[in-house]
Amino acid sequence: MAALIRGVIRILPVEKNIFLSTRSDIIVESKRFVRGLRRKPVRVLFPDNDAGKVVKQQQQHPQAAEKKNARNSPTAAGEQPDWRDAVNMRSETAKQPYANITKDSVDGLRYERALPGDKRLSRLVSVARSRKFREQQGKILLEGRRLICDALEAGARPQIVFFSMADRLRELPLDKLRGATVVKVKFEDIKIWSDVVAPQGVIAIFARPDPARLSFSQRDPSLPLSLICDNVRDPGNLGTMLRCAAAAGCQDVLLTKGCVDVWEPKVLRAGMGAHFRLPVYPNLDWDEIRNHLPKSVTAHVADIRDADDEDGTNKLSKPGDYGWVSTSPRRKTIEYEEYDSESDSDSEDEDLSLPRVETKLYHENWAQSPTALVIGGETRGLSTEAVQLAEKTDGSRLFIPIVSGVDSLNSAMAASILLFEGRRQLSMLLQTAGKKRQSKAERKFS
Repeated sequence: MAALIRGVIRILPVEKNIFLSTRSDIIVESKRFVRGLRRKPVRVLFPDNDAGKVVKQQQQHPQAAEKKNARNSPTAAGEQPDWRDAVNMRSETAKQPYANITKDSVDGLRYERALPGDKRLSRLVSVARSRKFREQQGKILLEGRRLICDALEAGARPQIVFFSMADRLRELPLDKLRGATVVKVKFEDIKIWSDVVAPQGVIAIFARPDPARLSFSQRDPSLPLSLICDNVRDPGNLGTMLRCAAAAGCQDVLLTKGCVDVWEPKVLRAGMGAHFRLPVYPNLDWDEIRNHLPKSVTAHVADIRDADDEDGTNKLSKPGDYGWVSTSPRRKTIEYEEYDSESDSDSEDEDLSLPRVETKLYHENWAQSPTALVIGGETRGLSTEAVQLAEKTDGSRLFIPIVSGVDSLNSAMAASILLFEGRRQLSMLLQTAGKKRQSKAERKFS
């Protein structure tokens, strides 16, 4: 084996001149040379004392000629290299979308396109979801075409509107959005911040409306019927009450301190636009409520009773005997009350006696003049101030009889029954009064 290797070594030097390097543009004899940088185009580096012999020079490739011209250009003589110019041009191009906000229009209404990193939607939605920030900054959040249209029709002032598609924006009255900032965002961003399962693709931030400045010209003539919500804390119940009050034709709704915020998103969804169909006055104490009512008003309180006591034989003398009456008086300085457990002392009930109020079934005649109906929350029930108001105005304690074994009715359901019964009685009273006036006028001119 060793002899074979020595024989090969002797043969190779003889035929070494037949191996020529042809991988570069210049063909040279394959004498002593070094290949530099394997992954780049091959160059032949000659020793200092042996320059090698050039055998033949091929025609240069066009790309190689361009590279050669680039090396001989003035830039290579000390000016800024070409790669720096490319980087500068790329950075300037990247800055252009952030420097200029692109604006488009839909039917003449100009809108902005939200840029990457735009946090206006997340910031405003977070503010509008907090009751504290809603009251401090005077902003509310409305979502969905119907609710936003109702607000605009009532004269509420929009501040900023987010939408995902131009068709969604066209569903709104565009002439009433001229003073607002309109921003187009991705539907995924709206879906992240939406409270509903299937978002409609439009969210608006409005200034907190003043019920005294809203316009309710679209509604039918209201009846002299007011709804007073006494410490109603469930958002769904309050929203349903507002919807029933608007459907029954009430002239206004008054909310005592301790009720859930009327601009809570859940209340807005349950109300189905009732906030903009009749005046709603929140966060009132009982002195303010009395000022909102007519002087000739008669206040009635809602109550429930077991079916075995429809005749009223069981005397109710203290708050604990009422189905929806609280066992502790309301203090005017308390804005949010904590729920009291059932371990309240009986001595507190004995010391506090309720005013005597006449009891009536819900279908008896009780709405024969301007009327106010007080509905209590399901956790605390009616407050003592509500019963005192009924006593001072010669009102009644209305109850809806239910079968034994059922604890109580839902407060929103009870409010619906009583409101529509009050509407029926007041409508009949007005019709009778109108007929009497008409017959009197006919007799006068006959």
